[in-house]
Amino acid sequence: MTLNIKALIQRAKISIPDIAQIAIDARDMLARVRGHMLAPDRRKKAPTFTIGQVAELCGIDKPKLQYRIKKLGLHADSTQGKVRSFSLSEVRELVRIIREDFVRPDAARGVVIGVGNFKGGVSKTTTTMCLAQGLSLRGHKVLCIDMDPQGSLTALFGMLSDAEIDDEMTVGRILIDGIGADSLDLAVQETYWEGIDLIAANTNLYAAEFSLPARQMTDSSFQFWNVLNEGLVSLRDKYDVILIDTPPALSYLTINAFMASDGLIVPLPPNNLDFASSVQFWNLFGDLSSSLMESAGLTKKFDFLNILLSRVDASDASSNVVREWIQATYGDKVFPVEVPKTTVTVSASTEFGTVYDITKYEGSLKTYRRAREAYDRVVDLVEQSVVVSWHQQIAAETE
Repeated sequence: MTLNIKALIQRAKISIPDIAQIAIDARDMLARVRGHMLAPDRRKKAPTFTIGQVAELCGIDKPKLQYRIKKLGLHADSTQGKVRSFSLSEVRELVRIIREDFVRPDAARGVVIGVGNFKGGVSKTTTTMCLAQGLSLRGHKVLCIDMDPQGSLTALFGMLSDAEIDDEMTVGRILIDGIGADSLDLAVQETYWEGIDLIAANTNLYAAEFSLPARQMTDSSFQFWNVLNEGLVSLRDKYDVILIDTPPALSYLTINAFMASDGLIVPLPPNNLDFASSVQFWNLFGDLSSSLMESAGLTKKFDFLNILLSRVDASDASSNVVREWIQATYGDKVFPVEVPKTTVTVSASTEFGTVYDITKYEGSLKTYRRAREAYDRVVDLVEQSVVVSWHQQIAAETE
C-alpha cells in the first residue's frame, strides 16, 4: 500500500464554519430520523397492557384482578372484541387502589434520586427513564429532570433538546438566570407518558459551569451546590419521586443534583475501564463534597446509595472478574440484579424508547422477558427504598 502524499496535502482543511455546517446537517438528520420513528404525529405514545401484565404489576393473579375490575366498574379496551387491553391511565388507577401500602403518605415528601456516573455510555439515561416508567406503572407520580446539556433523556421523551426546548423549560431558570427558586415549577411540562412530567435540557445548560462559580466569587454567602435543592422544595410535595439524570462528569450541574438527592444510583458495567472510572468518581466526589460541607458547617446524608450492574455482556468472560471487584468494593450497595446487554435494549434505544415502550416485541420473547424482568426487579428495589425513605421522614418529624 502506498500513500499519495501530494493528494493528501492538498486536501482542504476544516474551518469553524465547516463545523457549524456539520452541526446543522446533524441536527436536520436527527429531526428526520425522529420524524420517521415517531410517525405519523411525531410524538411518542404510551403502550397498552394485557390483563396478565396488569395483574403482575398489582401483585395478584388474574382471577382476583378481574373480580376487582368488575367490582370497581372498570372496563378494558378491546380490539375487534378479541384482545382486551388496558390504557396506562387504567393501569395506574388499578395499581394505586390495589397496592395501597405503596402509596406515599400525606405526611411524606417526594424522594429525590440522582442517577450518575463519571463516564458516559453506562446506561445512565436509560436507567433513569426505565425507573421513571416502572415507578409510574406502580402508580407513583414521577418528575424527571434532565440536567445533561446533551439532552439524552429529553430525546427519550421524543423531544429535540435544541430545536424544541427553550431555556425556560430547563433548570437553567435557577442555576443560570438566578430566578427565584419557586420558579422551577414553571419549567415542568407533561409528557406522552401519564404519570411522568419532565424538566427538559438543552445545550445552554453548559452555562451553569460558568455562572455558578461566578456568583460564588461575588457573594461569599452563596452556596452554589444548594441551588437545585432549594428549587425542589415545592416540587417535593407534588411528586412521589423526582429522578435526576446527570452529566457524565463531576460538574457543577452534577454536584447540584447529588446534593439535592435523597438517594443515589450509579449504573456500572462490569468492565475494567468503567470500574477504574468509578474509583475516580468516588474519590473526586468524596473529596469535593467533604470540603463543601466542612466549609459551610453542614452535613449531608443519603437515605440509600446503590450500584447497578448495567450493560452486562454474558459472553464476556472478563466481566466475571470485574464483577468480583465491584462486589468486593461496594458490598451490599450492589443491587442483587443485573441489567443484561440485549438486542431488545439496543433496538428500543434506536427508536427513542426503552423496554417499557414496547407493546409487542417482534423478536425473541425470551430475550424481551430477560430485559424487562431485570428492569422490573430494579424498579421494585428502588420502590422499596423510596417507601422506607417516606416512613423515615415521618419518623424523624415525630421525634
